Amino acid sequence: MKKINVRFERDQSTDDIDVVIRASEKDDQIVSLIEKLSTRESVKLTVLDRNNCSCVIGEDDIVFVSADGKNVRVTATSGIYCAKQSLQSIEELLSRKFLRVSRFELINLSMVRKYDFTIGGTLRIEFNNGMETWASRRYIPMIRERLSGEEGYLC
Repeated sequence: MKKINVRFERDQSTDDIDVVIRASEKDDQIVSLIEKLSTRESVKLTVLDRNNCSCVIGEDDIVFVSADGKNVRVTATSGIYCAKQSLQSIEELLSRKFLRVSRFELINLSMVRKYDFTIGGTLRIEFNNGMETWASRRYIPMIRERLSGEEGYLC
């Protein structure tokens, strides 16, 4: 096992955390370290059920999030809920497993069964639970780019 040196450098020009690993080669120890650093806690959303009772759902249970005017609906494996936050604020909370497919909708990439890019330039997205949605044509180039960079998402 190689020795690991860790240091902190203050950079007031960014709000993000940038971690760089320098080593002579990428081995199992490096891969393990990258996985540990990349793993973050699953986000939990406080939502309202159909009886207007607060409950908490994890991002792993969310299928998609959609907005209709000021109403934001969270469709999860356990049901449909209302969110108090805006779609944009929810998007900022959720991990990279989520992708905006239109002005009004975010999808959980891990809940998608199939992407159907049609000849007409539209995109139909089918979820594991049988539900489906359509991506906005304006978002398709960004979706293609993101999915081509994500291993295992685009066939």
